[in-house]
Amino acid sequence: MRDDVLARLARNTAARERERMHRRVRDIERIDGPYVWSNDRRLLSFCSNDYLGLSQHPTVVAALRSADVAGSGSAHLICGHRREHAALEEALAEWTGRERALLFSTGYMANLGSLQALLGEGDLCVQDKLNHACLLDGAALSGATLVRYVHADVDSAARQLRTHVGASALLATDGVFSMDGDTAPLEALAQLCTAEQAMLMVDDAHGLGVVGPQGAGSVAAAGLDPCQAPVLMATLGKALGCFGAFVAGSSDLIDGLTQFARPYIYTTAMPPALAATALAAVGIVRKESWRRERLMSLIARFRAGAAQLGLPLMPSSTAIQPLLLGDTAAALDLAERLERQGILVTAIRPPTVPKGKARLRITLSALHEEAQIDRLLDALADGKPATLL
Repeated sequence: MRDDVLARLARNTAARERERMHRRVRDIERIDGPYVWSNDRRLLSFCSNDYLGLSQHPTVVAALRSADVAGSGSAHLICGHRREHAALEEALAEWTGRERALLFSTGYMANLGSLQALLGEGDLCVQDKLNHACLLDGAALSGATLVRYVHADVDSAARQLRTHVGASALLATDGVFSMDGDTAPLEALAQLCTAEQAMLMVDDAHGLGVVGPQGAGSVAAAGLDPCQAPVLMATLGKALGCFGAFVAGSSDLIDGLTQFARPYIYTTAMPPALAATALAAVGIVRKESWRRERLMSLIARFRAGAAQLGLPLMPSSTAIQPLLLGDTAAALDLAERLERQGILVTAIRPPTVPKGKARLRITLSALHEEAQIDRLLDALADGKPATLL
């Protein structure tokens, strides 16, 4: 007898509820600087990816409001590609030092489309064990053989490549890892890919805008040229404070993705207003280095305070500062305790992170004040005896 698919889904959902892994959507009513209003309460937020505070920048907001239409009306390849899209693609290519760029609606779609277009049956995709889910899903969609290496371990990556000699190979890694906040050893990985004749793809969703010269990202920070990292994906919805994503590379790469990346071909283009908004944000990021400098100062202040308190912060020099608790219940309980004190930090649980690695994913923004960092540290100190490892 066939299993009813909805009944099975309900059973799986109930199991997550029992294990305290059930997720619920939180309604945010409005935002003001680092504060959000939820359920009519004002909360100091430390869980946004708006690392530079650009989502509220007057120039960025004005660009959004200047649109003459609400949507693009079609896919890029039909009649949805507007001059706003073209201008943004040109700016992104120039910023990242590549010949061309191609816009996608989301980073998830960009990674699905890129890997599906670049790889096929018989090929090899080598990935870091902590890569974002969309890189793993993209490899699965491509039909290539997917193997994974120990997190940030170049020797492990080399063993995987050398175990599959003869296959066309692509090595994919996050630039900044979304849950741990650490950075990939990109220079060493690029050297490995050159030696093993593999292509390097970097997902720089959490690095673009925050690191590197003019905020050009992790690849630029590592000093790699386009030949060493031929495929660069990054998003527009984090440090740029907007929405969407892009892939940047050679003209041949972008031509190929235009022809074969199904999530690009068969999706309505992002609204032109969002492209204009992202273009304004790119200009601000490149010119206003003080935002990155301020963010780095706040990161240093938080880590110094956490060290004095003996808090179990994971090693990270980025805006993502994970507080490792291990137990799911401990992470949820501490998040709830902080919320009672007016501070919003998200508890991250399996399967987003491995079992036994539950944490608070604390993210900092250039919008935060030093006093707000200290307020968070004081709240964590109050919760330490009963909750922290």
